[in-house]
Amino acid sequence: MTMDKERKQDIALMRYSAIAPLVTGLKEDYPSLKAFFRDVSAKGVTAPDGTLRHFAPVTIERWYRSYKQGGFETLLPAGRNDAGKPRRLDDALQEQVRYLKNNYPRMSAAAIFCQLKEDGSIRNGEVSQATINRFINQIEFQEKHTACRDMRRYERPHINEVWCGDSSAGPYLRTPDGKKRRVYVIALIDDASRFITGVDVFFHDNFVNLMSVMKSAVAKYGRPKTFNFDNGSSYKISRWSCLPPASVLR
Repeated sequence: MTMDKERKQDIALMRYSAIAPLVTGLKEDYPSLKAFFRDVSAKGVTAPDGTLRHFAPVTIERWYRSYKQGGFETLLPAGRNDAGKPRRLDDALQEQVRYLKNNYPRMSAAAIFCQLKEDGSIRNGEVSQATINRFINQIEFQEKHTACRDMRRYERPHINEVWCGDSSAGPYLRTPDGKKRRVYVIALIDDASRFITGVDVFFHDNFVNLMSVMKSAVAKYGRPKTFNFDNGSSYKISRWSCLPPASVLR
């Protein structure tokens, strides 16, 4: 069954939303295109069904290069001459599966299969869930038997061991007084599960707003053993090996 036109349009719009800051010239605070693609990959893209989807940085880069060469039409999922026949996992699909499994290790083969279908990477009858499952088993087997396993620098095995915090400059918004002000996103993420434990948007990237996010996160999910921040001015006075006294977080 071929993908209907409306569905293709929705997927193309999703892909365009990911690269829109580059297309419209609003890219700011990124030292390189690679940094932009990594950031979009980490933040995720809203899919046609309203869920948040994560794509490999190279996939987002491929969308951008295609758009530059041929415009919006190149973002539409392409039809295939061998439609209806089983499809092997080509390099692009393997890349996407590897990215999802490596960055979201708790994501099942069924969930990965569903995401690939939802974002238009595969269509009905092209690739079976069993094929995806076999490839994931192959990935896990290779990693298990690799002498020099690739370990992420701050990877921890259990939830609430380490929460990493960071902030990101967002767009400018016009306030009721007519002025344009930049907003900042401050977020905390659990290192083991990659679950976002706290996030909020502010007009100032400072310690007071960071504490607001921390208080809310701890109230919902308990406190971690360690917080991990970079050397940003907002975080220098908040480097604790554990949470400060409860009175500070009230």
